[in-house]
Parts: sequence; structure tokens; C-alpha cells
Amino acid sequence: MRVADTPRPPTGFRRLVWRLPILLYRVGLDRLLGERVMLLTHTGRVSGRPRQAVIEVVARTGDGYVAASGFGPRADWYRNLMKTPEAVVRVGGRVVPVVARPLTGAEGGRIMERYAARHPRAARRLCRVMGFAVDGGVADCRAVGERVPFVCFTPSES
Repeated sequence: MRVADTPRPPTGFRRLVWRLPILLYRVGLDRLLGERVMLLTHTGRVSGRPRQAVIEVVARTGDGYVAASGFGPRADWYRNLMKTPEAVVRVGGRVVPVVARPLTGAEGGRIMERYAARHPRAARRLCRVMGFAVDGGVADCRAVGERVPFVCFTPSES
């Protein structure tokens, strides 16, 4: 596995393209995306205002969801959740209030290993987006999962 620097979050036109799926949620077409993608509504750490991001679901944990921060700990959504873990996710046509919890490197490694076994092409693509060159092997994906921040979104009590 070759590791590049963690990619920087997109800016300009690339940022616009990355944010296009939010429009699908706004016009009610989120069911087209299934349960592998979710709209995360969280609180901005500086502004305190609602912020949104569309992120890939890499695993399910009972009634919760797990996502990886492809841009590392610098991703705005990740930094915002570390300050205010209460959020709302919209996935598969459902809206779920959640509490976010960062996972350990070992937990992330196991999750990425299982994800690679189920979705080998998607795992290679996800690793590339995160700045890793892998052959798609499970061991490579486990190593990536140990280095990338993962977050578990668990339904809140309220």
C-alpha cells in the first residue's frame, strides 16, 4: 500500500460537484441513492448553524451507520461532529436523529476489511479518493481503515 498525503477537501468547481447529491435530497429523490449514501445535517463548530454533507455509508451497526472521513480529520463535517456530536442523518428515505462517536483505528480497520470483502471495486475507489494506492486486497484495506477516521452514527434517545 502506497500512501499519499491525505487529500485536501475540494474547492471551487470540484466542491460544487461533490455537493450536487445534496440537491437530490432537497428535491426528495434521496431514495434513488439507497442506503449506501446519507445526508448528514450537523452543527457548524464556529457558526453554530446547520451544515450538510452527503457521505457514503461503509457499514451498518444494528440500527446505526458508519462513515469514513475521506479527507481525514480536517474534513469540516468530521471536525464539526467532534465538537457537537448530535446530528440528523437522512438515509433510504428515513430521517434519524443520531449521536456521532469516533471509532478507534482497530475498529476502522475491521470495518474497512469487511467493506472491501463486500464491495471490492468501491473499496478501491474509496481508498483512492482518500489518497491511498491499494491493490484492493483485504489487508491493504484494513491498513487504510486503521489510518482513516471513522464515525459511528447511533440513533439518539430523543
